[in-house]
Amino acid sequence: MQDLILKIKSNTKVGKDIYHMVLEGDIDISNIGEFVNIEIPGYYLRRPISVMEYSKGQVEILYKVLGHGTNDLSKFKENDELKVLVGLGKSFDINKSKKPLLVAGGIGVAPMFRTIREFNEKGIRPVMVYGARSKDDIVLAEELKKGCDLYIATDDGSLGFHGNVVSAIKELKPDYDYYYACGPQIMLKFLSLFDNNGEVSLEARMGCGFGACMGCSIETTNGPKRVCKEGPVFEASEVKF
Repeated sequence: MQDLILKIKSNTKVGKDIYHMVLEGDIDISNIGEFVNIEIPGYYLRRPISVMEYSKGQVEILYKVLGHGTNDLSKFKENDELKVLVGLGKSFDINKSKKPLLVAGGIGVAPMFRTIREFNEKGIRPVMVYGARSKDDIVLAEELKKGCDLYIATDDGSLGFHGNVVSAIKELKPDYDYYYACGPQIMLKFLSLFDNNGEVSLEARMGCGFGACMGCSIETTNGPKRVCKEGPVFEASEVKF
């Protein structure tokens, strides 16, 4: 874990209330599924945000404006600086699958960009089901299509399959041996009820972000665990939703 000062290279709106931010600095992230914890001036708690993509000296994130903190984050400009905790969280284990299914709900699409690239580097083109409320909430679909077979589901039927991702999976019947999912807890719950042979990346309100405060603890079949420390990635069969 590192507490760094990173400089904003860009902070661009890419969808309805959704922003893509690129941060630069002395940073070297190495695992899929990690998250960063961003300090926003004027707020007591940092904001945990999934890593979208990374390289040496750079990290990219996607975030959605959901409250005052993320609204203020959206107003930061190029060359502004942010204090960021990096090196947080457990990653997806892509070695578990040769025919992966990626499942994303809303802003849970963020870690899928790097996950797709990691599979592509292994010579694997995954199938992905990406769900959101409407077509306005779907972002960067063309970029995703470069590395995966993408199916879109929207609750209102404005784009792709009319319904949620679990219904779409039941209808499409994709050929897969293991899945990797990130999105709202209700989505992950019903996905695990349908099929618990996969990994889920959980969202949670966090205090410290590195395991000290126990504020993001969840119940699992192996007792209480912290989303920020033992997670955010867990085996679906382990989580008591």
